[in-house]
Amino acid sequence: MKLSAFGRKFTADAGITSLMDDLGNAMASGDDMIMMGGGNPGHIPEIEARIQEILSGMSQSETDMRRLVGIYDPPQGEKQFIASLVELLNQEYGWGLKPENIALTNGSQAAFFMLFNMFGGDYGNGQRKHILLPLAPEYIGYADAGIEPGLFRAVRPDISFTDAHEFKYRVDFDAVEVTGETGAICVSRPTNPTGNVVTDEELARLEHMAREQNVPLIVDGAYGTPFPSLLFTDATPTWNDQIILCLSLSKLGLPAARTGIVIAAEPVIKALSGINAIMNLATGSFGAMLAEPLVRSGEILSLSRNVVCPFYKRKMQRAVAAFHDAMGESDCRWYVHKPEGAMFLWLWFPDLPITSLELYQRLKARGVLVVSGHYFFPGLPDDDWQHRHECLRVTYSQDDEQVARGLRIIADEVKAVWAEAGREA
Repeated sequence: MKLSAFGRKFTADAGITSLMDDLGNAMASGDDMIMMGGGNPGHIPEIEARIQEILSGMSQSETDMRRLVGIYDPPQGEKQFIASLVELLNQEYGWGLKPENIALTNGSQAAFFMLFNMFGGDYGNGQRKHILLPLAPEYIGYADAGIEPGLFRAVRPDISFTDAHEFKYRVDFDAVEVTGETGAICVSRPTNPTGNVVTDEELARLEHMAREQNVPLIVDGAYGTPFPSLLFTDATPTWNDQIILCLSLSKLGLPAARTGIVIAAEPVIKALSGINAIMNLATGSFGAMLAEPLVRSGEILSLSRNVVCPFYKRKMQRAVAAFHDAMGESDCRWYVHKPEGAMFLWLWFPDLPITSLELYQRLKARGVLVVSGHYFFPGLPDDDWQHRHECLRVTYSQDDEQVARGLRIIADEVKAVWAEAGREA
């Protein structure tokens, strides 16, 4: 089979493909695999009960069922959901939104594919622009989203130590350069994979840099504010015409509904809707219609703050405690990134004698699925920065006992690696 450059690029091995293949194959195999790799959200009884109640009501309405499955929405997305979201966000934050400021996509991944290729790549006359990631590591799903190679430029972080076994990444503004070759800046908040939350001050500085070069600042809020609010530190919801704010219903508890939300200036939404029409004809109605009653009533905010956030914060605290117990008084160096949000622990093992990919393979053989950290540095040059091969991303969204067992196996395997290195030396 002969493929175009596009075909070769999007059928080649990719980190996100490997992650989703591992996730799907492990689920289908029936093996007793501890699932700590993918970002599948936990099952929250209060959320599931509310969604079931809404879905039950829809199933009794001929009109709702026809809207749900029998009618194309416009390329911008389901109008009633958009209208309710505009009203809620204006009432809550005074953003001055109009329906023309919001578009829906078939999941956040589709939104980023469209946005990155709208603002990065070939501008004609030999001019090419990149997407700037000011704080690596960043989301694995960005890495292969560019139609053209080399779409991303990333910046190494500042690393500060916040406790005996805790560290934090911060934006190194001395190294961040927004130039005429920058098409857009993008940052996730909280950051997948590390749980880092860019501060209000850092976000304001990035926005100022974007405004100076008249490029958009894309804020990936899939785990963040105003919903689903998987945040364990303060972070102010922010939007204006310089910012493209991307939200999702997945981490609220609707990952299979594949509903991404883009809030942006009207020209961006108009362009995005046009691409939506070409790629998809229309977005799916399912997620938007399920969530619309929660948006109309404001429940989406209260459920996020009072149910979803505490659910994950408790899980985070248990996971951190379990890993500390598992590592004990080990002689090997280990750190956990300060968990400020999302549903991941980012583990760092300085001077690890093997790569994180090899550690991933050893853990997979022992029935624990994690993600090797090297996938999360798109846009950095292929240099010898050892740090990118010393980290793992671990999801703690699933059953607490399984997570604790997986963390004990990780600790055991890391200690075994060091013991083997000591014997070989």
